Amino acid sequence: MSGRSVMSVAVESDTVAAAATPASAASREVPERPPARLGLSGRLFLVTVAFVVVAEVLTYVPAVANYRIEWMSDRVAAAQVAALVLDGRTGEPVSEAVESRLLAGVNARAIAVRGGGAQRLLAIEPVPETVADTVDLRDVTAWSTIRGAWRTLVAPVREPIRVIGEGGIGFDRVEVLLDEAPLRAAMIDYALRLLVSSLIIAASAAGLVFVVLQVLIVRPVRRLATSITAFAENPEDAGRIIAPSRRRDEIGQAELALGRMQRILADQLRQKRRLAELGLAVSKVSHELRNLLTGAQLLGDRLEDTADPMVQRVAPRLVAAIARAIRFCEASLSYGRVSERAPKLSCTPLAPLFAELPDLAALASHPVRVTVAAGECRVQADPEQLARALANLVRNAVQALDGAGMPDAEVRVAATREEPGRVTILVTDNGPGLPARARENLFSPFQGSVRSGGTGLGLPIAAELIGINGGSLTLDPGEGGARFRIVLAEA
Repeated sequence: MSGRSVMSVAVESDTVAAAATPASAASREVPERPPARLGLSGRLFLVTVAFVVVAEVLTYVPAVANYRIEWMSDRVAAAQVAALVLDGRTGEPVSEAVESRLLAGVNARAIAVRGGGAQRLLAIEPVPETVADTVDLRDVTAWSTIRGAWRTLVAPVREPIRVIGEGGIGFDRVEVLLDEAPLRAAMIDYALRLLVSSLIIAASAAGLVFVVLQVLIVRPVRRLATSITAFAENPEDAGRIIAPSRRRDEIGQAELALGRMQRILADQLRQKRRLAELGLAVSKVSHELRNLLTGAQLLGDRLEDTADPMVQRVAPRLVAAIARAIRFCEASLSYGRVSERAPKLSCTPLAPLFAELPDLAALASHPVRVTVAAGECRVQADPEQLARALANLVRNAVQALDGAGMPDAEVRVAATREEPGRVTILVTDNGPGLPARARENLFSPFQGSVRSGGTGLGLPIAAELIGINGGSLTLDPGEGGARFRIVLAEA
């Protein structure tokens, strides 16, 4: 018997040590992602270039279109000067030399001035009957300006175009007949010069914006990412905690928050590591202690057969104390070893689970009654884990009532639908209730028990089982008796 106990406990402790390592290693595993082909700096550069290109297009096209209108306006202004010359030579014929100089100054084939019901024409060659296009500078829209510039650059015409402008003193308007070839050449020259200067300005602006964003955003974000990556590799290394800068903006706040989180997490990990080491040590101590207690229990069993009255009076109490110590060691080893599997949620009727609970009344040495009422309720839970949680609650209630020695002791388990989509399971007893000390540490391992010899593990295990099934386990406040409330999703 003692040999089997030693072997079983040794296997259990080895299982604890073996199971702890994979679990902790699995918890540290992080899925790796392939590195991005284009980092944050590259993406920022492309976005900057894209915005600069859009801005240049939005300014470049109207600028070229406006240059066409300005070029025509200059020709009309020169034509107005020529019109004043014609008006000053009223009654005198204009020689061909003067006409040639005036037309050459305007760079036009013909100039027509209209006003006071009369029209004056200045031309050396015959005026063509048709023109390729007419541009009225008195009524210009943005769309017509851009469209006209596009036509001049892409599809120039050989026929002259007529340009109409405002008149001057003594006439209403001026019309100029122009060749489009000089206009197109001037526009191409202006467009090229504007393109070069725009590219220089755009490149300078984009570079400046990129450098500023690098300094203000990219480098701090990269620093945050580097700190997170380095901290993830070794969270317990205090040297990998980020040192916040003096920035007061959102990035500075993020650095402060990250630093606080890293310090808290590092402290918690160090504490958990110590607790894990302590738990392993406790498991080993419990293992050795149980072996010793098992041998002591065998000696106690032999002492009960002794005829000495003093030994017969003390031996049962000694055996009972040793048995409680062995149960405590077994519970400690079991709690340290168990790692609950992921629940297999399914539509679970409560009636079959409740039907097994009245059998737990046999654990009491005094009469205790267990009544159940499941109705037609169904929950979304793992049947095995829910059965274990219910058994822990009912077992605790039965043992508490048995220890109190109350007459008409009863444990009631009932399922109701108190809210839509949820099922409430109430486990109620009519015992003396729980003291304040037990309520404060009710779901803490080894701390919530008020029964002599209890380990305080039943309620923490039940709460864990209910929690991983998406439910909650709470104690309803009130005097007299204890009522635990389980809330699960309805199936």
